[in-house]
Amino acid sequence: MFCCGVMWKSGGEDLQGFYPVRPECQSDVPRTRFKSRAGKTLSARRWHAAFTEDGHLDIVRVLRRIQRGGVHPSIKGAVWEFLVGCYDPNSTFEERNRLRSQRREQYDAWKEECQKMVPVIGSGRLITLSVVSENGQPIEDSSSENQGWLVKTAISDQRVLQWMLSLHQIGLDVVRTDRYLSFYEREDNQARLWDVLAVYTWLNPDIGYVQGMNDICSPMIILLENEADAFWCFERTMRRLRENFRATTTSMGVQTQLGVLSQIIRTVDPRLHQHLEELDGGEYLFAIRMLMVLFRREFSFMDALYLWEMMWAMEYNPNMFASYEEPENRNGNVAETDPKVLKQCGKFERKYMKSGVHSHSDQHSTLAVFVVASVLETKNKRLLKEAKGLDDVVQILGDIAGNLDAKKACREALRIHEKFLRKSKKQ
Repeated sequence: MFCCGVMWKSGGEDLQGFYPVRPECQSDVPRTRFKSRAGKTLSARRWHAAFTEDGHLDIVRVLRRIQRGGVHPSIKGAVWEFLVGCYDPNSTFEERNRLRSQRREQYDAWKEECQKMVPVIGSGRLITLSVVSENGQPIEDSSSENQGWLVKTAISDQRVLQWMLSLHQIGLDVVRTDRYLSFYEREDNQARLWDVLAVYTWLNPDIGYVQGMNDICSPMIILLENEADAFWCFERTMRRLRENFRATTTSMGVQTQLGVLSQIIRTVDPRLHQHLEELDGGEYLFAIRMLMVLFRREFSFMDALYLWEMMWAMEYNPNMFASYEEPENRNGNVAETDPKVLKQCGKFERKYMKSGVHSHSDQHSTLAVFVVASVLETKNKRLLKEAKGLDDVVQILGDIAGNLDAKKACREALRIHEKFLRKSKKQ
């Protein structure tokens, strides 16, 4: 049977069975450390028991369990929708069903709008070749099966043109995304990822499409069987990450987070920061990939998902849903220091709020930055002893792929966060 778009295996003994790997890729995939642990991991039984009869969710109970041992693969999609702010835990089953229906209709309308411009969208296929030239002229491709599906007339509208120019790049990235997973052997699954990214790019011309968004979106496509649900989960996730992808001719948005990382290491480990500065690595550009795609390259697929849900649970704030639905009330209607609100927050968010700041008011001080700091700290001795140049730094950090423990990384990140807050207060 299938659940949340992934294979169900009773008992959860073979968790890798939820995200089967193509046989020829087995040797190239980082080993998975995540194990479902009774009494720690949020199980399907515990998840369903956390709802009242009419559908209110005991989010405190859920967060506590996730922070201890992650989420069982059979329920990841449903849990993630709450973690990223798609649904308010205080809503009922009926309210959520109504909202889900509205969102599905809205996504279908946006997709239809895109389909009128490029008919291949929604066809179960995708494109990897340009459909228009930079001056807006249609590009003929007589050898392609896509002939007749593409653009027929010259494009003069700049927003439409910029969007169309991005479609083949999205396609090229999609066919390379998580190719070792059996899920993407089917072109219609690749097409679902392409459709969601194409629609998102159309709706967000200020950001457009940037390589790496495919890595963020892919798990949602795999976990959530309905494409519209996957889109909204991705859209909510991108609200946290979109500034990382904002680019100008001279800088990337992620550089702001790199600046925060520099400040953290300078504060908690001045010797390491000094050493990196001497190697011309004081801008921490070697950490761009970790922050842009949230460690997708440093962890196996399952471990990356485990890390994400651990971070989201630790950063959770109950006012997040209200602020997403009503942007003009981004701070919510409830005082951030309200004990009831504090109790419902994740560990990381709670400590921030107690310190007089709250992490969602500064999107650059996310837990992910402290996780990168924790990675640097675990490699402290090697970096100080062996790194004679930036290439050495990159190589030493490259060795962590497949060898990182998500729970330990988060635990260490919280320790560094506490140390950083303590030292910053003194300074």
